[in-house]
Amino acid sequence: MKLVFFVLVALTGFSSYAQSEKEVEASVEKLRLAMIDPSSVALKNLTSSYLSYGHSSGLVENQNQFIEALVSGKSDFKSIDLTDQSVVMTGKNMALVRHKLKGELVSATGTSTVNLGVLLVWSKEKGGWKLVARQAFKI
Repeated sequence: MKLVFFVLVALTGFSSYAQSEKEVEASVEKLRLAMIDPSSVALKNLTSSYLSYGHSSGLVENQNQFIEALVSGKSDFKSIDLTDQSVVMTGKNMALVRHKLKGELVSATGTSTVNLGVLLVWSKEKGGWKLVARQAFKI
């Protein structure tokens, strides 16, 4: 009887992590789409007020700076493709996501192709997953 209880508890925990992982993956996809077609509301809903958004250039933006750069068109992604994504749940309210990002970016200096490795830190806040930190590096 104890073994059955243990197995049920273990399966419930695994199912919970699998569900959370799918929720995080869905949030990453929502962020990808919001970066291509930015809206202040969508970006604010997907990011933490404590956001630390690190670019491969070394620039680090807070939530307001990140949103403003996209909404104003200062950073204008025409496309973003994510590959080789992995999600690691570090608890029921925290996740680490790694992926490769290739995209086309229009900025004040012209159009460029970006090829980056990215680490994202997500936290579950008020029932939804929010991006807390991001760091990119050139591949």
